[in-house]
This record gives sequence, structure tokens and C-alpha cells, in this order.
Amino acid sequence: MLQCLGIQPEGLPIPYQERGCMMTEFRGVTVVREANVYFEGKVTSRTVLFPDGSKKTLGVMLPGEFEFGTADKELMEILSGELEVLLPGERTWKLIKGGQSFEVTANSKFNLKVKKVTDYCCSFIKG
Repeated sequence: MLQCLGIQPEGLPIPYQERGCMMTEFRGVTVVREANVYFEGKVTSRTVLFPDGSKKTLGVMLPGEFEFGTADKELMEILSGELEVLLPGERTWKLIKGGQSFEVTANSKFNLKVKKVTDYCCSFIKG
């Protein structure tokens, strides 16, 4: 349980991407009021800013095919739904369902085939 809270037994913080669990709520954050709307409203999200300077987006994707570009490394946690992802340099689509995640390298593009309405959390990882 300490790992999900981001605390090592020695009391040191654990970076979120290394915790091995999906958090169910965020406290002490700033939510940007304006929505991020892509692909004629088929993909929407809200930006969440953390006190340590990190950023996440929480969003929903409707069924469809989409290509995204990223400057930072991304951790995409699929909270519910179902999609296929084609990651940079890969030739095979990978099925991802609620409760699973995937990572995207920085400065790259990736493709999604969203099969069912999908709720997601995207973490932007600097460095």
C-alpha cells in the first residue's frame, strides 16, 4: 500500500510511473478549466497540474481512429474501454483494455483504434 501512496519504506518518494498501481483520485492539484478537444470532439481531456510541476490529462475517447504526437514520454493508463495501439517503430497493433497501460517514447507519433468508449489518464514524463 505504501507503494501506491508513493512512499518507500525508508520514507522516500516513489515517482508515479514506478508505483505499479493506478491512483483513483488526485489531491492538492490544479485543474485547467478549458477542455482539450481533438478530432471534432471525439477525444476530450482536462489538464491536471501537480505541485511538483508534473502534468497529466484525464480524458475520454469515442470510437474511431486517431494519430497523436508527443513531445514528452507518455504513460497512458486505460481506466475503462478498449483500444488498439500502434506504437512508434512497431508493426503490430496491441490490444489494450481497461486496467492496462502503455508507454510512448518522447518526440514520436502513435496511432489508436478506439473500439469502445475509453476513459484514460495520460502522464507526461519529463527527462
